[in-house]
This record gives sequence, structure tokens and C-alpha cells, in this order.
Amino acid sequence: MTITPLMPVYPRCGVRPVRGEGAYLYGEDGQQYLDFASGIAVNALGHGHPHLTKAIAEQAATLMHVSNLYGSPQGEHLAQRLVDHTFADTVFFTNSGAEAVECAIKTARRYHFANGNPQRHTLITFDTAFHGRTLGTISATNQAKMRDGFEPLLPGFAYANFNDLAGALALIDDNTAGFLVEPIQGEGGIRQASHEFLTGLRKACDEHGLLLVLDEVQCGYGRTGKFFAHELYGITPDIMSVAKGIGGGFPFGACLATEEAAKGMVAGTHGSTYGGNPLAMAAGEAILDVILEEGFLENVTAMGDRLRQGLEQMIPNHDHLFDSVRGTGLMLGLKLKSDSRAFVAFARDNHNLLMVSAGENVVRILPPLVIDESHIAECIEKLSAAARVYVPASDD
Repeated sequence: MTITPLMPVYPRCGVRPVRGEGAYLYGEDGQQYLDFASGIAVNALGHGHPHLTKAIAEQAATLMHVSNLYGSPQGEHLAQRLVDHTFADTVFFTNSGAEAVECAIKTARRYHFANGNPQRHTLITFDTAFHGRTLGTISATNQAKMRDGFEPLLPGFAYANFNDLAGALALIDDNTAGFLVEPIQGEGGIRQASHEFLTGLRKACDEHGLLLVLDEVQCGYGRTGKFFAHELYGITPDIMSVAKGIGGGFPFGACLATEEAAKGMVAGTHGSTYGGNPLAMAAGEAILDVILEEGFLENVTAMGDRLRQGLEQMIPNHDHLFDSVRGTGLMLGLKLKSDSRAFVAFARDNHNLLMVSAGENVVRILPPLVIDESHIAECIEKLSAAARVYVPASDD
């Protein structure tokens, strides 16, 4: 037998974490790593945050899971808090971001079905999008690396270029249900929607009776310095999928919708065995407690500005390697002039700095939302030290 017990779908590196504390991870060999990846924007409060761990431990000792056939005081309470602080009127809890996007797709299609227009099932999505790894969510991207070998994919999607408003509007026809878009593409390379683009999509939805579906799985939950990234544009969606930071490391996602957009989601149309379990709700409550504290999001913005400033000041010293900084808040991308994956591996293996590569040779810098000035200084120092000795493969 040559296959590994863990199905080998990840090219796992040599870092093997066994413990985390704040902005740091510790490997089984005792090595300390500055974690500016945060489980790919998941560990919003870092590792071992006392309020989060206490809430999970207490709930685990009380009640972990019951069927959704029964009433859910825990789910009702958290859903109400989300409704009170967002555009939404109703929430469906999931276990992951991909499930949250699947629910969003189903909600959009069911809306038009309920209105007597079942032919309006096509969602217009965008190049280099990443919405998850299920058959439905890989059908919603045109990235071959996600799709190859999994055909036949699901029909009902059309693809436009990101930030090309005219191109997206040109795809609208009698079968269009709406748009599915990330305000900031994470895996695609920290590509941020322009104001004209996102507000234009909202306007088109209003004019044509379509739904604006936002995927804020990575860019939501305080990551940009706003509770949700669409607040930066002064618009609201009809449906939105969230996950990652919502549970701070506990597997958890949600689909939020207005009452109108959710009109087709009646009893029996959707479900989840584990979605909304009491343990997930406890994690969600704890995360929300911290993120909604006075000054928290303002501090994310301040730390994001400071990190961006440090990165931009560093670039001229290593302009053979670094090109520019993109993104907002603590969702930043450092664009390289060579392979970002190789540099991420070099910084990890030689300078104990954890980051994540993305499209367009961008290094994603996604620290916990609770970092301070000392962590930023350490990150810049490690990046600079790596850049001083790193030789891109193309220069060999």
C-alpha cells in the first residue's frame, strides 16, 4: 500500500502544529511560528483566546448536538444577533463556507421559483473566483484547476471578468437569477471589487429583479475593518454567505438573507444534520461578543493601515522581488514579481513566518484580528530578512 492514511489531496509542508497561543503556532519539534495565515482567515481571535475557549468548553460540557427537528434556543439567539447587526432578516447555519455558498445558490434559485419564474436559475459569477470545493461551488468558478476531472459539472452558471461591469451586464438574459461575487477575491489574489463594479451590480439587480449574492466567507467578519466588506461600498446584498472568522476556528458557516430573498426557503426545502448545533452557536456567540466590542473594528483598521504602511516602506528595499500591496484592513496581499508559492515556502521554512499564496503571484497576509504593533514589526522584520537572501527560481 502506497497511499497515505490521510488522502493525499494536500501538498502538506513540514510544519506540524500541536499548540497555538495568540498570533503564534508551535510545532511538535518546539519551533515557534508567527501565524499571519490564521488558518486562511479563520482564526480571527488568534489561538487559544480565553473567551472563545471558555465558551466552547462550557457548552461542550452542557450540550453539543441535538437534531434540528427540535427547537433551538441557542440558534435563535445567535441568529437574532446577526439579524440585528446586518442587512439580513433570516439566517441558516451551516458547517462550512462551501455549504453556506450552496445554501445561497439554492436560496437564489428558489426565490425565482417561488415567484413563478423557474427558468431564472443562472447565476453570473466571475473569473478567478473561489466559492468552495463542492460540485456546486466548483461549477460557480471557471478556474480549470478546481474543475478538471470532476465533470460533468452543474449547469446554471455564466462567467464574466471580475471588475468588468459592462461584460457582466451583457450576460443578463431571461434565465438570469442574479450575481454571485466576492467583494474581495481571496484565493484569486486579493483582488478587490471597484466601487463602480459592485454598486453597478446592485443597481442592475434592482432594475432587473435579480438577486445580489455576496460570498464574504473570507473577506467578512471584521477582516477588512468593517463587519462585512460590502459596508465599504455603501450597498447591501440580498443573500450572503459567511464562514471562516464566524467560528474563530470552530467549523461553522451561515447563509444570511432578506425576507424577500428567502421567500422560497420554506419547511422541507433545505436542511443540515449538524448545522446550528449548540457547540457551534456557543463559538459564534463568543466571536460576536469580541468583534462587536466598542473599538474592535476600528483597531483592525488601524492595524491594517500600519501593516500596509510597513509593507509599502519595505518594497523599495527589495524591489527586485516585491511589486505592490493590495487589499484592505487585515486582508492584505503582497504581489511578487516571481512565484509567490516558492517565497511563502522560503519564509516559512527559513524565517518561521506563516503566510498563504494566492493567484497572480500574491502572498496573502491574513493575521489574527487581535494583533498589535509588535506582531506587525516582527512580520516586517521576518519578511525583510527573507527577501534579503531569497533568490527567485527564475534568477537561478
